[in-house]
Amino acid sequence: MSESEQLRIALWQCESRPGQVEQNLARLAATAADAASAAADLLITPEMVVTGYDIGADATRRLADPVDGPVARRVAAIAREHAIAVLYGCPESSADGTVYNAIRLVDRSGDPVVTHHKTHLFGDLDRRMVAAGDTAPPVADLAGWRLGLLTCYEVEFPEMVRSLAVHGAEVVCVPTANMIDYDAVQQVLLPARALESQTFVAYANYCGTEGDLEYGGLSEVVGPSGAVLAAAGRRPELLIVEVDRAVLARSRSDYPYLADRRPELY
Repeated sequence: MSESEQLRIALWQCESRPGQVEQNLARLAATAADAASAAADLLITPEMVVTGYDIGADATRRLADPVDGPVARRVAAIAREHAIAVLYGCPESSADGTVYNAIRLVDRSGDPVVTHHKTHLFGDLDRRMVAAGDTAPPVADLAGWRLGLLTCYEVEFPEMVRSLAVHGAEVVCVPTANMIDYDAVQQVLLPARALESQTFVAYANYCGTEGDLEYGGLSEVVGPSGAVLAAAGRRPELLIVEVDRAVLARSRSDYPYLADRRPELY
């Protein structure tokens, strides 16, 4: 494992396998082993990687995992076995039966750190499957770093990223299912989000097709200067990127947006 001044991130860009929970968990275990062998501290998966993304309302409800359900226990065991933290996506069922699009962070010991329910839903595709979360996205401590969590469409709202940065986020981690028609997110918005809010942004996307959807890949890590540190192409890939706190400190000195804010004016 890396020292706390560096964080080694693995982004898993993969094809979606809708409805194949056992196969997806087996793929996750194999990928976690590969990421751990590359000395990664954290593995980030695409959105709803356990079940697939565009699976419809009935399948989403049927496959939704309770807060401490069998999927949560399996991923905890994977993280513990390979000594790597995992941020993964799945539908989650609450005690009252509401189903959310969840991302869950577990640490290298398999202990749950935090869960986030997607708050900004993307069109009818999202709205027919899940309810919108109503809690602000979290900033969590992991491996000596402060991580902000967002899901897919949420990163396209500058307020979301800025709020995380104001609350101390150094890396914004984004499991996503972004289609090829929206490559501008990776090409334009993510560099802007990273620069304007002075954070690293780590974005893990699907590639290939799922039903009528064609995913764009292009998973990437962007630095606080807006420069893309590493990017995947259109095919499955495990991208390993190390981020450095000293780089963040220098950038925040060069671009003092956070320090110069005047929130009383807006």
